[in-house]
Amino acid sequence: MTRTAPALLAAALLAVLLGACDSKPPDAGDYAARLTAARAVKDAVFRKPCCSDSPVPDNRKAELLPLAYFPIDEAYNVPAVLKPSTDRTVFEMPTSSGQPRQERHAGTLEFTLRGEAMTLGAFVEADAPNMNRLFVPFSDATSGKETYAGGRFLDLDRTPTGIYELDFNKAYTPYCYYNPTFECPYPPAENRLKIRVEAGERVKGEDKSK
Repeated sequence: MTRTAPALLAAALLAVLLGACDSKPPDAGDYAARLTAARAVKDAVFRKPCCSDSPVPDNRKAELLPLAYFPIDEAYNVPAVLKPSTDRTVFEMPTSSGQPRQERHAGTLEFTLRGEAMTLGAFVEADAPNMNRLFVPFSDATSGKETYAGGRFLDLDRTPTGIYELDFNKAYTPYCYYNPTFECPYPPAENRLKIRVEAGERVKGEDKSK
C-alpha cells in the first residue's frame, strides 16, 4: 500500500516557511534565518518515531537526518507569472508506485532564472475541488547526482494576481526517497530543466535509488 505525503505535515511546514512574511521583501538576514528555522522544524518532525508524521523510517534516521541542503541563495528565489490553462483534460502522471496519478494542468509558470527564460508546468489533482494549491514537480541537471533522481517538488498557494514567488530554496525531496511506502509523482517532460538548480534539498552522497 502506498501513501502520499501527509496533508497536515505539508501544511505545517508551509506555514513555517511563510511565517513572519509581510508585504515588504525581507532582507537577506531575515530570509536566510526564516528558511533555516523552517528546516530545523522539519528535521524535528522527521525525527519523530515511525508511524507519526515522519516519512523517515526509524532505521534510516541516523543516515538521513539532519536533511542536507544546498547553500541558501536568493538568486534562486524568483518571481513567476502563471499563464492559466484552459484545457481541463485529465492525464496520467507516472509515479514511483507504478500507479499513475490523475492530474490536471493548471497552467504554465514563466520565469527567469540565472538570466535564462524558463517555464514549468503547474498541476492539481484531478479530483481537487479547486485550484487553491499548485503542485510543481521538476527535475534538473543535479537529479540523480546531488539530488533525488526522480526530481523534487515545490508547492504554491494560488494567488489572485497570477504572480508567484518561485523559491527553489524551498524545493524538497519526495517522501518516496525516504520510504518506498510513499507514492511520488515523476515530473513530466515539460518540467525537466536542463540547468543545475543548486538550491533546496539534496541527498547525502550520490543518489542510487532510481
